[in-house]
Amino acid sequence: METFTLAAVSLVIAVSLMARKEKEIVQRAFAALCLAIFVQKSGEFFDGIFESGVWRNVGYLGLLTALPLLLRFEHFFLRGRTFIGTRDVILTSVIGLFFVVAFFTPLYASPFYNAGINLYASLVLLYGYIALLVYIRKKSAGVERRRMAYVAIACAVTAFISISDALHYLILGFPPFSNLAAAALLYFVLVIIVHPHLPEFYEIMGRAIVIVITSVIATIIFYLVIGLFGTTPAPYVTHVLMGSFLIVLLFDPIKLILKKIFIYLFPDAKDFFTSLYAFDHELEKEKSMLLEEMATALAHEIRNPLGSIKGAGQYLKSETSSPENQKLLDVIIEETDRLNRVVSQFMNYAKPYGVKPAWQDINTIIEKAASLVRANERSGKITVETDLHPSLPRAHVDGEQVMQVILNIAFNGIEAMPDGGILTLRTSKIESDEGDAVGISIRDTGKGISKEDMPKIFKPFFTTKKRGVGLGLAICLKIIRGQGGQIRAKSLPGQGTIFHIRIPVPQE
Repeated sequence: METFTLAAVSLVIAVSLMARKEKEIVQRAFAALCLAIFVQKSGEFFDGIFESGVWRNVGYLGLLTALPLLLRFEHFFLRGRTFIGTRDVILTSVIGLFFVVAFFTPLYASPFYNAGINLYASLVLLYGYIALLVYIRKKSAGVERRRMAYVAIACAVTAFISISDALHYLILGFPPFSNLAAAALLYFVLVIIVHPHLPEFYEIMGRAIVIVITSVIATIIFYLVIGLFGTTPAPYVTHVLMGSFLIVLLFDPIKLILKKIFIYLFPDAKDFFTSLYAFDHELEKEKSMLLEEMATALAHEIRNPLGSIKGAGQYLKSETSSPENQKLLDVIIEETDRLNRVVSQFMNYAKPYGVKPAWQDINTIIEKAASLVRANERSGKITVETDLHPSLPRAHVDGEQVMQVILNIAFNGIEAMPDGGILTLRTSKIESDEGDAVGISIRDTGKGISKEDMPKIFKPFFTTKKRGVGLGLAICLKIIRGQGGQIRAKSLPGQGTIFHIRIPVPQE
């Protein structure tokens, strides 16, 4: 079961990578490696069932193919900055070809043949691992070094767990875990190469940990059910755990395929795939519709009296000569204008936005926004930095609305840095199973937002400012969702806040 599951996981990863619209060379190299592992493990699995020399040879062929592909993948994975090169790939291919030719010679029947392949494979794996360690040692401190360090740790843990296979044969009933560890390692590396622009490393770890925890919970539930209703001996825990891992890994691809099929057959069947936990979102949509209906009438009823009050105040100010009365009338006029701005912001939040999408270069929008922020008098003590991805795909959005969101968040960040600081505008290219997207991050080094306030920042009329209305971020959220995107925020009090915006990139 473990061998079959690892073969299946390898195949799923390879197919999912090859199905991507835009595949970088490191992703193609990893897909080829996973296909070779699939061939190797399939040969081992069927050899255990049929005990046929043909399947054993298939397993050997997969292993001998995987070794040069491993070095090729590592060369691209480490961006060529290691001692692994084309000569190593060619050398391992030649050695593998020697073992393949030996299939048809008396050497194949020698007891040293199997030992020779295992020794050769171990040396190649050790060679590749040393290359990874050398790369980490030479790499300067930073996120990239930490990413590779965790890969090295994962490889070491996988190698250590592989000892359980030997213990399985020495200690009766001790289950093998090496294939489970290898499957987890393949998935972890997949996350690393598919999400190279995630802002924090713990998010990469989180994607893998969620899969593992979900698989463990499914295994526990299985054994609880077996314990309550089962009448036959329960299978090995590794059988169930790896089966759960495979099911969890396949869940999203299967769901996407079924969704496309159902939508094609039943165009009104989209709600079949709506989670029970999405009802709150539907309730928010109903509230928004109600606000849209109320906004026009409410604004009309408020603005008319405000206009009369302001007009009366201006008239009385022109008729009085008392400085004290003029100051009071100035307060009336000023507060009337402020209330009118509140009504305008409420209208902007409540009314439906007329989106005029066009193919936009997000980097150009960011550069323009950065220029406007630098030119603003409020940014005197602020250093505005930009970090733009050089090959960012164009997005189909309303450029003016995206600009409004960026400026709103940027000026909020400036207000959070009254004594000066750094405002960083960054773009990134996001590639995932959900589709390609453009990432925008806006980071400040200000006072940050408290944990108690973080869940409320996108709610209408919530504000921590003395003269704030509390609709700025709510409007930003509505604009980004209207463009089909997502927005979220993270903050550490005393260290600053970062807003992440994700805008999907449809195919042109």
